[in-house]
Amino acid sequence: MSDTTTIFEREQDLDTFGGRLSRARAATGLSTKDVAWRLGVKSSTINAWECDRSQPSALRMDKLSGILSVSLSWLLHGVGTAPADPEEETAMKLVGEQLAKLKQLHAETGLLIGRIEGRLDRLAQSPAE
Repeated sequence: MSDTTTIFEREQDLDTFGGRLSRARAATGLSTKDVAWRLGVKSSTINAWECDRSQPSALRMDKLSGILSVSLSWLLHGVGTAPADPEEETAMKLVGEQLAKLKQLHAETGLLIGRIEGRLDRLAQSPAE
């Protein structure tokens, strides 16, 4: 999804660049060492960025957004494609599982209703003794 699709649909993330970087890194499950290795910088450099003591160059900023699966505009300004919220994903998975179970129960109930109707029809048609 492009930045222009989501840029105006969400509220701006008012965290600092470093805060957004830290949250995006955590959401991907990467350590500062992992990100540093992928960018060719030291872990202390990533820590400095996350603490807002410095910022990466434009080229590294672009690579960061790719590594972290966020939009460059979100990383820089807090608008655009943000990292997925693990709690939201877990809740969605749980609701999906509950919906699947409910659909299964609905189908089983329909079969049971059909059997009961059939039995009632047979009872109604049988001669009275």
